[in-house]
Amino acid sequence: MIVDVAIDQGGCIETAHPTTHSNPSYEVNGVVHYCVTNMPAAVPYTSTLCATNATFAYVLKLARLGANAAIREDKGSPKGEHLQCVLTYGAVAAAQKRDWKPVMELV
Repeated sequence: MIVDVAIDQGGCIETAHPTTHSNPSYEVNGVVHYCVTNMPAAVPYTSTLCATNATFAYVLKLARLGANAAIREDKGSPKGEHLQCVLTYGAVAAAQKRDWKPVMELV
């Protein structure tokens, strides 16, 4: 079984294509694919709690240091920064056919 959690951004498996909760899976060459877009929507309360717990420390750091200092201090922060008055994530920009710049060029 393949669960492509990146299907919203184009996927990470060659044989993957977006599916829905009403028809969530299909088979290719004997491998079941589950590629539901926006998977967290099936469990909104739980997914919100998970996202909040996973990101709250970053929110506190942003509040304490300000965006630029927090991004410079934490090597993981630039990977999660997608917008700073300009798109800063290449895959999102490509999907929207928009320009972008790496976040480290902006801080």
